[in-house]
Amino acid sequence: MKIAVVQEPPVYLNLAASMDRAIGLVEKAASEGAKLLVFPEAWFPGYPTFGWRLSPGADMGKTDALFAVLQANCIDLSRGGMKPLQEAAVENDMVIVAGYQELDGAVSGSTIYNSCIIIDADGRIANNHRKLMPTNPERMIWGFGDASGLKVVDTSVGRIGALICWESYMPLARYALYAQNMDIYVAPTWDSGETWLASMQHIARESGSWVIGCATSLEVSDIPEDIPHYETLFPNKGEWVNPGDAVVYKPFGGIAAGPRHKEKGLLVTEIDVAAARASRRKFDASGHYARPDVFSLSVDRSRKDPVTFT
Repeated sequence: MKIAVVQEPPVYLNLAASMDRAIGLVEKAASEGAKLLVFPEAWFPGYPTFGWRLSPGADMGKTDALFAVLQANCIDLSRGGMKPLQEAAVENDMVIVAGYQELDGAVSGSTIYNSCIIIDADGRIANNHRKLMPTNPERMIWGFGDASGLKVVDTSVGRIGALICWESYMPLARYALYAQNMDIYVAPTWDSGETWLASMQHIARESGSWVIGCATSLEVSDIPEDIPHYETLFPNKGEWVNPGDAVVYKPFGGIAAGPRHKEKGLLVTEIDVAAARASRRKFDASGHYARPDVFSLSVDRSRKDPVTFT
């Protein structure tokens, strides 16, 4: 089975234009025979790198202005915000895993969540996971998720689980996915470089799954100059903001494709889903190598809403 990993930037902080670009990427991946397409963390409508480049106190006004633009370009599932991508999945017989920024219109309509959606080839939303713990300055921008989406789900290409960026450093979150018979582990991220790639290699070995890691390949030249405080954020016009480093690792370790560093396009490769389960003969973290008499893990999957109306 062919899979494809997006290493193209969105139209930064512009949801409508980013969605149009995403549809084009789905069609391009389908033309190359891919049945699974993965978008990086917060790809819709672009990772808020300003959180790392502005100080929380002195630059609060600048952060407020950029947050307002981001908020106005987030996706609300309760209003059908993923419908275009769902339709593209059906039209192209494609499973899509996508990092995006979510507004919950059913509750506050204001807080942004860093989310990852899994759309099956029939257009069904198979799962939606919100990042459990935003990292460092991300907490100025995103709310905390819960475990209601901490699931491995059936799709037309196999059983898929996803953790976002540094959630992959959370051993218990990883183990919760391992215990659900996972074929493909997707790690949409903003991280890159040797340390991150080493973690992806480790997870492939630990989980006995195909592991897909990908960040947005982004240059300053990809960012519209009319966003608020552009000159403050991006004084170096030749900068690679993120090199991407899209990669696919085999179950139990070894590179299948990538990493693609400071390149744009689609990383396309073939995987054998059945190889994941077969690889666990040697090590199965939640099976024959587990010690439930010594260790146990309890996961509360209930949705944590701030108010209940009766």
